[in-house]
Amino acid sequence: MSSYILAIDQGTSSSRAMVFDTNGKPLGRGQQEFKQHFPANGWVEHDATQIWDTTLSSCRAALEEAALNADEISCIGITNQRETTVLWDRASGKPIYNAIVWQDRRTSAYCKELDTQGLAQCIQDKTGLRIDPYFSATKIRWILENVTDARARAEAGELAFGTIDSFLLWQLTGGRSHFTDATNASRTLLYNIHTHQWDQELLRQFEIPESLLPEVKDCADEFGDCDASLFGASIPITGMIGDQQAAAFAQGCFSRGQAKSTYGTGCFLLMNTGDEVIKSKNRLLSTVAYRLEGKTSYAIEGSIFMAGATMQWIRDGLKLIGDAAESEALAAATGDDLSVYLVPAFTGLGAPYWDADARGAIYGLTRDTGIKEIVTAALLSVCYQTKDLVMAIAADGATLSSFRVDGGMAKNNYMLQKLADLLDCEVHRPLVAETTALGAAYVAGLQAGLFSSLEEIAAKWQLDRSFQPQMGERWRKSQYRGWLDAVDRTRSQR
Repeated sequence: MSSYILAIDQGTSSSRAMVFDTNGKPLGRGQQEFKQHFPANGWVEHDATQIWDTTLSSCRAALEEAALNADEISCIGITNQRETTVLWDRASGKPIYNAIVWQDRRTSAYCKELDTQGLAQCIQDKTGLRIDPYFSATKIRWILENVTDARARAEAGELAFGTIDSFLLWQLTGGRSHFTDATNASRTLLYNIHTHQWDQELLRQFEIPESLLPEVKDCADEFGDCDASLFGASIPITGMIGDQQAAAFAQGCFSRGQAKSTYGTGCFLLMNTGDEVIKSKNRLLSTVAYRLEGKTSYAIEGSIFMAGATMQWIRDGLKLIGDAAESEALAAATGDDLSVYLVPAFTGLGAPYWDADARGAIYGLTRDTGIKEIVTAALLSVCYQTKDLVMAIAADGATLSSFRVDGGMAKNNYMLQKLADLLDCEVHRPLVAETTALGAAYVAGLQAGLFSSLEEIAAKWQLDRSFQPQMGERWRKSQYRGWLDAVDRTRSQR
């Protein structure tokens, strides 16, 4: 039996594929960026056809680099940007509108309308989520209301909805499989995380026909076989899991209190809460961490919309740096007592503020403020936002037993040192940084019989570097106080 796994990691700014062996060692990879579309203020879209094309080419590149044929691959695992919404024609497989990205805020007014109707408590009780444009339901409704004939075609059974995992699965299987997994379903605002079903009351509330929706499976399950014409042989697809849950899976966060924070386009802190749904009183989310053999493990999550995307703006929008890696040297040349604060509310503020109408701002500029100060403020904004989430978790009475980090920005030693300083705790970076792809590989391999247990997977985790706090309490309090003041002045309602 082959012991190689192809992992698809479809993200917000690029599509990536990696081939792993059963030790979690990457053998080949392919990656392609794709275009971001901003058709109006606060709107963010992707061309779903381009997502598929870049995913397919990335898979082929990964197999080529690994020097493996498709018939040597045991299984495929899929992980994906969550909440991003696609509706497509069941006959042709073609999207009827661009994918509406998780960052998109076009449904803010509708969400406020729902809130004023007193639905927030009911929705949180059922889904663990807040009423916010972030999630899929209001995006689906917008497409049904605004694309010609979309609602009539949906009600006639001609259309399918999916988050990116479902859309890729449909394309990989030639339209034979319309499934999602419990982690992605739990991000739609339509899935009851207690009954483990699409919620009929919420479907009526959002005016969404159930016929649009995929069947919900475990994360490790039989999702179908990819079409042999794509890679030269048919490969079983045996794992699907949302990107943040995949990262936690690869980081071995299988016990209550274990947490990871992923720094990709956004930043997402996920803490395992075991078989208990913890209802946050501090504006965090309750969500599914993973579901295996019908048993659900839950998590509490804080979501930050802008992390790596802030550095992308620094690079591409302001052109202050040529490459994100340059930020570390610039920040190291900046003093510790930085009074410049960048609040990256480009698409609103996520947890724990949930302010869809806030917009980005920079405070504390003086005549001696230059490129390095603004770049450093951008890096530190990610650390401050993480501290916001940790403070909210603590206020909910939950305790972190460990703190592991991953994602592209976790390569930045300066940022991780300041994170340790602000949190006053050790921060651990794993040896294998590609945790979202690795998590998808582990889930798929579990179903395929390549791994026997979660304990076996957890034992594969290896430390690359530990960051210890170096700054004192006075610095920590002073810097964070300045951040909170900057956020307060940025919020749309004070």
